Amino acid sequence: MIASYKSADREFKAGQDLFSLGEPCDSIYNLTEGWIILYNILEDGRRQILHFALSGAVLGFHPGGGAMMTYSAQALTDAVVNTIPHKALLPIVKQQPEFGLRLACLIARDCTLAFDRLTSIGRHSARERVAHLLLKLFVRYRAQWPGSQIEEMHLPLTQEHIGDATGLTSVHVNRVLRELRKDGILEFHYRRLRILDPDKLVDVAGLDPQLVMSWIR
Repeated sequence: MIASYKSADREFKAGQDLFSLGEPCDSIYNLTEGWIILYNILEDGRRQILHFALSGAVLGFHPGGGAMMTYSAQALTDAVVNTIPHKALLPIVKQQPEFGLRLACLIARDCTLAFDRLTSIGRHSARERVAHLLLKLFVRYRAQWPGSQIEEMHLPLTQEHIGDATGLTSVHVNRVLRELRKDGILEFHYRRLRILDPDKLVDVAGLDPQLVMSWIR
């Protein structure tokens, strides 16, 4: 039934916007492949990355009619999405209540991730912010393959992306990454992230291990 409402898959190249700030919010976007960044551009041209969306994410949902997008979304890698018009959501939920519950769970999860990262940006040191972001992305990525014990992943970020997500300059990010590598905690080189000491990384990120596990669940 849901398939009868959704559009055909749409492909986006890395760097291409799915939608922009101020556009009508008339559909939700289900990311089936790739990575997406949600971001805002300040008046002086600086960018703040709000969230990294991975496969399975739902973007663009707004409960009110006639709303506008409050952020922009850009493909960080080549990505594939399908869309469902907002006007189709009520008929779907009436016939398949579990769809509405699943949608609510996805949105609640993203809110939890956003609140946690806001706390990190507001209260953590530069070292803690970078460790927090990389650990979160690593755990979320690995959770897509339950039971996997990988310690290395392709992370399609540059140091500029990390800076825009943590409120740091690229120079500062580079310095922190060198320190973390020197301390034997992690390596990030040519978009490859390798975790050398998971326990130390959790400590540096200032995180409760139970919270890390909640991201997986």
